[in-house]
Amino acid sequence: MVGTHTHVQTADERVLPGGTAFITDLGMCGPIDSVIGMDPDTVIPRFITALPSRFAVAKGPVVVSGVIIEADHSTGRARGIERFIEVFYDSPR
Repeated sequence: MVGTHTHVQTADERVLPGGTAFITDLGMCGPIDSVIGMDPDTVIPRFITALPSRFAVAKGPVVVSGVIIEADHSTGRARGIERFIEVFYDSPR
């Protein structure tokens, strides 16, 4: 069971007693210097004024966050869970 909301990967991954792999927040995939992937210069004015505006995707390095879950194929239960974060500085964005 993986969750995501804050886009900041948590460090609480574990396998629960019944064999369910768990992490509260899987993390974000997208531009690092952003507001949930969007260019801050297009998001902050909307936040301050509450007026509608178009968001633009942020540029720069991107991050891919996630987990690798090892499963027992005979029982379907998790054996382990490992989180990862990879940053790509040569992103075309």
